[in-house]
Amino acid sequence: MGSPTSIHRLLRALVAILLVVVVTFLFVHIVPGDPARAILGPQASPASVAALQDKLGLHDSLPTQFADYVSGLVRGDLGTSVAQDVPVTTLMADRTAPTVALIAYAALLTVLLTVPAAALAARRPGSAVDHAVRTVPLLGLGLPAFWFALVLIQFFAVRLGWFPAGGYGDTPLEHLHALTLPALVTAVSILPFTIQSLRVAMIEAHDADYVAAARARGVPSRRIFTRYVFRNACIPAVVVLGLNMGWLIGNTLIVEKVFAIPGIGSLLVDSTLSRDFPVVQGLALVIALLVIGTNLLTEVARIGLDPRLRIAKEAIR
Repeated sequence: MGSPTSIHRLLRALVAILLVVVVTFLFVHIVPGDPARAILGPQASPASVAALQDKLGLHDSLPTQFADYVSGLVRGDLGTSVAQDVPVTTLMADRTAPTVALIAYAALLTVLLTVPAAALAARRPGSAVDHAVRTVPLLGLGLPAFWFALVLIQFFAVRLGWFPAGGYGDTPLEHLHALTLPALVTAVSILPFTIQSLRVAMIEAHDADYVAAARARGVPSRRIFTRYVFRNACIPAVVVLGLNMGWLIGNTLIVEKVFAIPGIGSLLVDSTLSRDFPVVQGLALVIALLVIGTNLLTEVARIGLDPRLRIAKEAIR
């Protein structure tokens, strides 16, 4: 049986999911005027508008429409694309792999850039190196993702020719090569948060009593860093990274369009521009559920990394 805290987190996630379902259902209905007319455009014939209204079930009452919507979600049915007359799940299945690969690559680059930078800054707090490490990543907050992406394309793709300016490639190696610049753009946007949190945690860990005791016992410095300092310091960094996954995913959707990556982001932008509301509705639901699921996994990772939380959880049982 789970602890009260775990049950509370699960209930909170379920409430969030329910709210997401309600909001995505109302997405079509908040469009000013007739949703079918808005989807087809002002030039559509009355017969076409009436046919789409029947297809979307707009003639039914709102509770009936919501019941049908939830019933479809339970069956894994997110609706059918108006523009392509293809199930939304089919469109998403073809676009999921590039987006997942980009998010994973960006998260990996974030970790690879955060750990050495934070460790370098935490070694001598207040030094010139510390100030540089804390200041330079802040530029990522002031640089729009699309602008930074265009700068990298101009320099590394057009001038140097090291990376492709867009596309996804055909083989795993080509995928990795093509996603390097997009992943870097996405990672830079979140670096200020992860570096700062890991730096502060490392400084606090260095000054902790258990680290002083380990030094007194003659434990090698490298082992002190890996076993005591880094493991305890990475807990808040993992939490920060997990809680900012929404930001990371949001930037990924933008970056995909700039680099012409055939992922969920490009599909979302194209569907929005073509007023393909069922696709937008399904994508919004899946993205929101992905963020909620990531937050839950962050809590699980935090408990796994922090022995104090595991002991407290076992004591409650």
